[in-house]
Order: sequence, then C-alpha cells, then structure tokens
Amino acid sequence: MSLETMGRRSGWVLFLLAAAVLAADRKLELRGRIEPKPGKFCEVTLYGYDFPYTATVITGPGGRFRFKKLDPGLYTVIVFLPGRGEVRRTVAVTPSHADEKGRVEVTIPFQPSGSEIEAAATVSAKALAVPKAAQAEYRKAQKKLGRRDTQGAIEHLKRAVEIAPGYVSAWNELGTIAYREQRYEDAERYFRTALEHEPGAYSPTVNLGGVLLTLKRYKEALKYNQYAVRVRPGEALPNSQLGLNWAYLGDEDKALEYLKKAKQIDPNHFSQPQLMLAKLYARRGEDKRALEELEDFLARHPDSPNAAIARGWVEALRERLKKK
Repeated sequence: MSLETMGRRSGWVLFLLAAAVLAADRKLELRGRIEPKPGKFCEVTLYGYDFPYTATVITGPGGRFRFKKLDPGLYTVIVFLPGRGEVRRTVAVTPSHADEKGRVEVTIPFQPSGSEIEAAATVSAKALAVPKAAQAEYRKAQKKLGRRDTQGAIEHLKRAVEIAPGYVSAWNELGTIAYREQRYEDAERYFRTALEHEPGAYSPTVNLGGVLLTLKRYKEALKYNQYAVRVRPGEALPNSQLGLNWAYLGDEDKALEYLKKAKQIDPNHFSQPQLMLAKLYARRGEDKRALEELEDFLARHPDSPNAAIARGWVEALRERLKKK
C-alpha cells in the first residue's frame, strides 16, 4: 500500500474499526494514579472512545483509581478536582499494555491549563435550571453506559430531553453515542439541537466539528473546530481536529502546527495525530520525520487496527531511506 493511500485512509476513518477488532479480547483492568497527589478527594471519569461506555469513581487523597472488567480499546480519563480544574488524557487499555493479570497501569499528570480550570469552574445558567427529574434520567443513562447497556442509556436520555428540551448535556450524550455507533447524521442532528439551546457550548461544538470531518464536509467543519480551539486551546481534541481539518483543506503548515500541539498535549490521543503527521512529512520528502511519527504511533498503539498498515508503511519508509 502506498504512502498516499495510507494517508487517505488514516485517522478518523480507519480508527472506527477499532471497536470490532479489540472488543473480542479478554476483559482488562485499568489502574491509575494522579500526579502530583491531589491531597483530597477527586472525581475520575472514564469514557470509551471505541464504544459507548461511561463510569465514574471517587479517589482518596492519594489519587489512586481503578476500573475493572473493561473491553479492550481506547478510553479518555477525565480527572476533576473541585476548585483546581480538570485534565483529559487518552489511555490505551489493550493487551500489549497489560500485564499477565490483565492490568494496565497509568499515571495521569494533573496540570490543568488556564482554559481547563475556567471550564471546570463554569456552570451555565441553563444547566443549573435543568429539572431534577431530567437530571435523574441523565444519571440513570450514565449508569446504563457503565453496564454497557447502550439502548437503555438512549431511552433514559430521550426521556431527559422530553422533560427538559434544553438539556444540552443529554443532547450531547445522544450525539456521542450515535457517533460511536456510526450513525453520523443522527449525531449531527443531536449536536446541532444542543447548540440551538446553548449556542457556543463547547462539547457539542467540538463534537459537531468532528462529525462534519467524518462526513467530509471540511469547509463547514472549519468554523466549529476553530472556535473549539479558541475556547479550549490546552486540550488535545480541538487541536487535533483543527489540524486534520487544515490537512483536508490543503494547508499543510497549519495542519502541522495544530497536530503537533495535539500530540504534545496528549501523545496517546485517540485521533492518532501521528498518522496524519507522518503523511504530511512524507509528502514533503521528510521521510525520517515520517518514520519517527509512525514508530511513536506503533509504540503507543500496537494493538490498533491501524497498526498493520502502519508497519507496512514503516518498512516502505525504511527502504526509501536506505536508497537515499
């Protein structure tokens, strides 16, 4: 497979195969610690990227947490400490990263950026006005996701928005579930509904930018991804999406700028910025840098469905470098 062919199929499109491939493996356990130690109780939430899954635990002052019986895949860990903000990091809970007992150990550095601190402290007036009955349905949906009952979660979320049509978090959750199930038109509709009720809300904005990229509506996606970066410049997701957006629109310099920033923030990020970086470097004849990106990707995601193609790409680049 040529480098150009691999580039066209990298990232968002290929990554959607991950759930089907990895879910067949045994259940794993994620054990983690927060550094520096928080010194008080904090909340750790785990979100599945390959499939709908949500679970939350409360850590002690030592900052240790554990999630059991996880399907293999990529997850986002969100650490929230009241008064100090939140951080988000991607973790690969896959067989190659697990020990013989199926345990994956991670350390989450807790150093929130200014925008992450501000975001964690901000609660919109609309969110505060959501009726308790709708909030209860939302909490039930989260529990269903923790039990891998996606349909049950959807039913509770739909009840939540029936009770409170302006419940942005519920609309956003419906959108993320639809996206993971590859129902992209539904996902777009849910995210747009959320933004009708709260224009500029970060989560549905960045998610809408992502689904429009998947639908190859790159010009339309650009304004959402640019806005998301302005709101959360210290998060990997909006930077990666904006970098991919610029790559698809043909501006390689801007693509490199934002993809490198995304990788710096979260090197394991589920959008796999290394793949597009490798493509861009190879296009420019910078084969050594392309090779470094692919090797970094394989070290972090050896069980990814993209890994086999990436390994072939590595061999092709090594052969080219030998001939130079």
